[in-house]
Amino acid sequence: MMSSSEHSLGYRHSLISQDTGMVKFSKQFEGQLVPEWKEAFVDYRQLKKTLKKIHLLNTDAANAQQIATSFPDKLLSSIGKFSLFGLRRRQEHGVIQVHKRLAASASRGDLLYETELLEQFADTDAAKEFFACLDMQLNKVNQFYKTKEKEFLERGECLNKQMRILTELKTIIKQRRRGSSTPDEEEDASISCTISCEEDSVKDRTEQVQLQQDGCSTDESDKTEVSFTDSPRSDEMAKSTNMDMKREKGKLRSLSGRVFSFHGKNLRINIPLTTPSRTFSAISYLVWDDLVNQSSRKCGTEGGKLHINKSKLHHAEKMIKGAFIELYKGLGYLKTYRNLNMLAFIKILKKFDKVTGKQVLPIYLKVVESSYFNSSDKVMNLSDEVEDLFIMHFADEDRRKAMKYLRPQQRKESHAVTFFIGLFTGCFVALLAGYIIMAHLTGMYRRQPDSIYMETAYPVLRQVVSFNIMFSLLFLHFFLYGCDIFMWRKARINYSFIFELAPTKELKYRDVFLICTTSMTAVVGVMFVHLSLVTKGYSYAQVQAIPGLLLLVFVLLLVCPFNIFYYSSRYRFLGVIRNIVLSPLYKVVMLDFFMADQLCSQVPMLRNLEYVACYYITGSYKTQDYGYCMRAKHYRDLAYAVSFLPYYWRAMQCARRWFDEGQTSHLVNLGKYVSAMLAAGTKVAYEKERNIGWLCLVVVMSSAATVYQLYWDFVKDWGLLQLNSKNPWLRNELMLRRKFIYYISMGLNLILRLAWLQTVIHSSFQNVDYRVTGLFLAALEVIRRGLWNFFRLENEHLNNAGKFRAVKTVPLPFHEVDEED
Repeated sequence: MMSSSEHSLGYRHSLISQDTGMVKFSKQFEGQLVPEWKEAFVDYRQLKKTLKKIHLLNTDAANAQQIATSFPDKLLSSIGKFSLFGLRRRQEHGVIQVHKRLAASASRGDLLYETELLEQFADTDAAKEFFACLDMQLNKVNQFYKTKEKEFLERGECLNKQMRILTELKTIIKQRRRGSSTPDEEEDASISCTISCEEDSVKDRTEQVQLQQDGCSTDESDKTEVSFTDSPRSDEMAKSTNMDMKREKGKLRSLSGRVFSFHGKNLRINIPLTTPSRTFSAISYLVWDDLVNQSSRKCGTEGGKLHINKSKLHHAEKMIKGAFIELYKGLGYLKTYRNLNMLAFIKILKKFDKVTGKQVLPIYLKVVESSYFNSSDKVMNLSDEVEDLFIMHFADEDRRKAMKYLRPQQRKESHAVTFFIGLFTGCFVALLAGYIIMAHLTGMYRRQPDSIYMETAYPVLRQVVSFNIMFSLLFLHFFLYGCDIFMWRKARINYSFIFELAPTKELKYRDVFLICTTSMTAVVGVMFVHLSLVTKGYSYAQVQAIPGLLLLVFVLLLVCPFNIFYYSSRYRFLGVIRNIVLSPLYKVVMLDFFMADQLCSQVPMLRNLEYVACYYITGSYKTQDYGYCMRAKHYRDLAYAVSFLPYYWRAMQCARRWFDEGQTSHLVNLGKYVSAMLAAGTKVAYEKERNIGWLCLVVVMSSAATVYQLYWDFVKDWGLLQLNSKNPWLRNELMLRRKFIYYISMGLNLILRLAWLQTVIHSSFQNVDYRVTGLFLAALEVIRRGLWNFFRLENEHLNNAGKFRAVKTVPLPFHEVDEED
């Protein structure tokens, strides 16, 4: 394996042998750096600006000197440059000298670098400014590298301890299973450990989470090796009344982290309540402990028994495996950080030599190569150790299998995808044009009370902007998601990390566009055939089955169990929908509540789907009783539920996040969705009974909900409207260079949030059917959500970048605690 200096020298030779190439280095540099660590990288643009200033001053000075200097003076100056004395002086002293000194505030002996100029430059002040900036960048890189290295080393040490505990527990369980006499006992073989009396309080739970985020504790108890002895721990001391009160207060949040004593060690096993089964198990334990087992809650060895069986160890092993993968990813980022910064220093020094004509590169590069970030090999050693442990414990000694997890390959983008996007786009435009012409000639979409087509095909094939179909709301939303992906990538927003998407399975924006164009071509094609058959006088019972078959095909493709048509993405989508519907039983992650927010903008589509289900399930399409579903009481009651459900799911997610994290901001966010539920309910009631009382209630509730939502959009979700920001009405850090985009976006968000006024005004557009107008407004809400998506993830990305979070912090299952904890 090559050393750090060999790596840097290789980069130097490869860089010197190359020219600027087709792409500027600054663009290559920004395209390859870790987005969340951008501020910690070398500020290459700032160094280039300083160097450009030197270049301009040198150019002006050279021109002035060329005019003022006579030929004899030039000759003597040239002789002086190449004199033996001058050459010897430059060889002995060099152009610059870099000094090392201890940082004034450093308690661990951190070194800082300062450059002294030994020769006169054309503009000494500009050269001093350049080297001061260069020194500052070098010091910044060293400090950040040392901080991250320490964090990853502590995390690696903690994972090593976790692995040893897991291995010994698995070994004991295997021994118990081998010693069992019957197959049933083999299946139920487990370790019975004594649960200590101490349940985590809210404070203890918070400290535990913080400890896991920081990697591992550095106190004396954590530095000792974890070992299990045969002698059990003596009886614990009884807790005071104050501790009992704290225990009861924090009991709900400590269900997943109970403390148990096992073979002389006081450990806490922490399996997060991420699934309904774990949630119900924890709740049942709580109920049993409170109602049935009150008498057995005693301290010491007479406490309850905690069975750590194969299932619990499987969950613990899965958590440790995920932690190893994230640690390895972080170490890879740190290697990239070192290599890219080394390249940046070489490139800027080479440019400096070219501009000034001095030989600074060999001198300063030796300092950079010997600095901490380039000379330390701890990251390389830890990376090799993580590989070996992962191969041994999680890949059955198969290196190729392990690398699939540790170094997943990016899925290559195919030119065929681009080709089919263009093909289906052309087909969609042609079919849509034909449909529009035919609909105009037949007058199907004019305001005609006796039009049968409007009462049959319209609820099934809903249109956007008067002519698109019901599925357009869904695919318009999906198309805007593809546009968001394109903009996130262009703005270097790490959406894959935020959504926790696998790099080998995530949808690219081209994939999203292909799905949209293919689906819309199929939908418009079916719509064209449907309209043609209606105009030719075919039986309505036969014709109306066509849209239902199309919907059935889409559903079957979505749940298809075969590995075709983006299998992993389809099942990830179904999993997210399951998590939303079963809220608050599942632990809420970013992708879950992001998708739930999308559903809040798709209430009109959900209500149309409700009608479609009723229309086909009841057989109304055969009897041509088009108003049956509208007259049925159950359908009207279901309309209320459909209007409430997206907001209810989102509110339950906020409640679950408050339960898990204990932050009151989630309760405030819950209030926003409760206000939206009330506003949606009053709108449905007003549609049913149009009177002045319900109208006033709609205005009041919708106005309050709109103000609530606008505040949350701008301040919480977008992070804008900060009073002390250097950008008026915005935040300090912006991903987009043009500030006016943020102001326009806030104005559009305000206008589109007021679309509910159509419910009150009931404005019509000439002869366009009112349902087309309503769907047009629903499309505007989808567009508003697509705009919201970009700024929501931009704010999330900036929050991660502000804390330099580039890898996920995976909670660890085992935690050693002291008696006083």
